[in-house]
Amino acid sequence: MSIECRPGHVEPFTVHFDDLDPMGIVHNSRYAVFLERALSRWWGERGVSFAGGRPSTPDAVHAVAEYCISYRAPVRGTGEIGVHFWLENLGESSAVYGFRILSPDGGTVHAEGRRVNVKLDPRTLRPAPWTDDARRTAEPLLAVGAEKVAQQR
Repeated sequence: MSIECRPGHVEPFTVHFDDLDPMGIVHNSRYAVFLERALSRWWGERGVSFAGGRPSTPDAVHAVAEYCISYRAPVRGTGEIGVHFWLENLGESSAVYGFRILSPDGGTVHAEGRRVNVKLDPRTLRPAPWTDDARRTAEPLLAVGAEKVAQQR
């Protein structure tokens, strides 16, 4: 699968039999898992992960504060899909992602939504600022206009 979407990144993803409901379509709860795994893979490839059960960097410690999704067309059966995600805003301690679940050719939007993460201090679990490293790493995901927000620190 090779879909190019700007802004952001499209992560190829495989739908498995256990992702399906009794009607043979992807169960609604799985879309959040697809996004989580796509984001984890993207950040992990850039050194931000929970390798061995421990955060590789303080930026790996964050919590989902909001998740909103609209379902547009069912994903029927197993096979390949694309998880397209981008950053709409990178604030002091928050990250607002937009996302779409796409058909392999990118022609069908199966679902779309947004997810808000809040970066947490690993010791206190209170909101904490993203590091400069995280901001640099996130640059390719920033939507048009979001770059200025991220650089106003």
